Amino acid sequence: MLGPIGMQELIIIFVIALIVFGPRKLPQLGKSLGRSIAEFKRASNELRSTLEQEIRVEETRKEIMEPIETLQKEAKEAVKKATEIDLDVESAVEPVDSDKASTPPPETKV
Repeated sequence: MLGPIGMQELIIIFVIALIVFGPRKLPQLGKSLGRSIAEFKRASNELRSTLEQEIRVEETRKEIMEPIETLQKEAKEAVKKATEIDLDVESAVEPVDSDKASTPPPETKV
């Protein structure tokens, strides 16, 4: 319960506290010490629950962001490929357009 402190150590601590504080102040001291310990436990439990909640939020964020980042990468690659295809089409169309401009259209007989 108290870790490495045994019964003999507790008795010695109690006797020293009784001598230092006296029999009248010892109950008040015990009560205030108990309240302080309870408040400390409450604060540490609150801190623990807050940390656990933050860890869960961070894990959830990672789970959500992972597919989004994958989609962003795929979208960038698709845009890059589309741009390359567009450039290829433009370069293929330009010579055809310049050939048409230099040769007159064929005459049609009616």
